[in-house]
Amino acid sequence: MHEASRWRASVVVLCVLLALLPAIAFAGGDGEGAQSSDADRPVVVDYRGRRVSIPDSSRIVPIGGAITEIVFALGAGDSVVGIDISATYPPEATELPVVGYQRRITAEGVLTVQPTLVIATTQAEPTASFRLLRNSGVTVLVLPEEFTVEGTHDKIRRIGVALGREREAEAVSRQLDADLAAAAELVSASTSRPRVLFVYARGQSVLMAAGRNNQASHIMELAGVDNAGDRFLGFRPLTAEAVVAADPQVLLMMTAGMDSIGGVDGVLDLPGVALTDAGRQRYIVHLEDNYLLGFGPRLGLVVRDLALAMHPELRS
Repeated sequence: MHEASRWRASVVVLCVLLALLPAIAFAGGDGEGAQSSDADRPVVVDYRGRRVSIPDSSRIVPIGGAITEIVFALGAGDSVVGIDISATYPPEATELPVVGYQRRITAEGVLTVQPTLVIATTQAEPTASFRLLRNSGVTVLVLPEEFTVEGTHDKIRRIGVALGREREAEAVSRQLDADLAAAAELVSASTSRPRVLFVYARGQSVLMAAGRNNQASHIMELAGVDNAGDRFLGFRPLTAEAVVAADPQVLLMMTAGMDSIGGVDGVLDLPGVALTDAGRQRYIVHLEDNYLLGFGPRLGLVVRDLALAMHPELRS
């Protein structure tokens, strides 16, 4: 009787284990159920080439003006719960809580809006903040930043995949191409090739001139003008000698930067500017910061506006 009892008990335990196997397989990280669940999630390659799974995009914090604009252009604006201060478009985005500035983002600021997904580019800093966000259970997707037409398309498509909105991303990309084609046709009709110097200003204490290989030089190339700062790479302090040597016919600025030094009159008072053609003609072109250099979905419209502003013959 003792052996029979033990045998019956073993059969009961075996039956219980067999009944529980499906649940155990589903709960385990390597079970078939877990694999099929992961397969349903969007997966995006980040700036390091790592595959990032996106389990929940119901509460999004886009970091950077262009990223915010793309998310809204894809129709996911209702899921955005916070922005960084550089986001100025669309208008409804500016009504959302501000979690910081992309160059000095903090995990604490972002976590105040309880995001499930943070999307940024390599422009955002510091990386330690994103590590803290990941440790807090937030999915963080950091994309490469390339200030070119191809780089803009790439951001749109990757974000489209992350949000499960691939069709919307293709539509936004097609519209971008149409806008760029119209702008290129306008530029091809121009007969002038003005020398343009981009001036970056944040008050009198931060004054820089743009050289080669940056977003300002790339946007000028698309607009069919010559970069007056093409003798150097990146950005350099703005000096009277540098301005006179560049001898620009047009000065290009972001509106907030121009306002920070007193508007047009403040620009004309900068060292060396009065000795240039741009200074003598008071030829200063300025556009809203993120619109001008964001390289987002409105890139083609920016090129059109710059072409019209810098090629007078196109306005006649």
